[in-house]
Amino acid sequence: MEAFKNINKIISLFSGAGGMDIGFEMAGFETVVAVEYDISCCDTLRKNRPQLPIIHGDISKITTAEILRVGGLKPTEAAVVVGGPPCQSFSLAGKRMGMNDPRGKLVLEFIRVVKESLPKVFVMENVRGMVNWQDGKAIEAIMSEISEPIYFEGTEYMYKVKKAILNAADYGVPQYRERVFIIGNRLNKNFEFPEPTHTDLRGETLNIFGHNKQKIRTVGDAISNLPKADAPSETALRVSETIKERIIKHGY
Repeated sequence: MEAFKNINKIISLFSGAGGMDIGFEMAGFETVVAVEYDISCCDTLRKNRPQLPIIHGDISKITTAEILRVGGLKPTEAAVVVGGPPCQSFSLAGKRMGMNDPRGKLVLEFIRVVKESLPKVFVMENVRGMVNWQDGKAIEAIMSEISEPIYFEGTEYMYKVKKAILNAADYGVPQYRERVFIIGNRLNKNFEFPEPTHTDLRGETLNIFGHNKQKIRTVGDAISNLPKADAPSETALRVSETIKERIIKHGY
């Protein structure tokens, strides 16, 4: 049983407010360490997850050994490394600097931690724009880098890697949100991304190619039963007037 003691342990990188971690925890996993640069996100995590060990700092200056130490893990013990590296440099709305932008290079820090911690599985999420940046060169470099053999204590490890663009609306979320997911495992397992559970075709439940699918959920489906909202505050109105300029200037 000793070999399986950390079977559900997760290392969370670029944790944000912890949304991705919550999804894994709902599936039975346990987040044992979170790494996040934004102090506001760290404050949110500490407020909502007081027992969660958090490393606040620039991941490029944080060693994998430190991450493992805080999480109580050794190389090869973690079940999953998860994270969504900053994506402004790959976004269709941004300047598309990609790997020439320090934020784009943070993807390589994710790969570094994977290679040095050797989890059984890794899951990386990013904007769809990553796939076609410079005619796909960025995603090709990432897939190639993480697929190379890794040698640790005389043993060779290799990740079997797959990618897919998934739309949250296809899985019951009331939002069209396309993201690329890159998933790899070193267990030599064949992985298939889940079939969509919802469709934008008319009808409550449809049978498409032998699969029952529900009608996609709208924002109205999700929030129409909430009480009427209060009038926006002066601060909210003032901030809303800056949104258009911010999108033009920063891309988000």
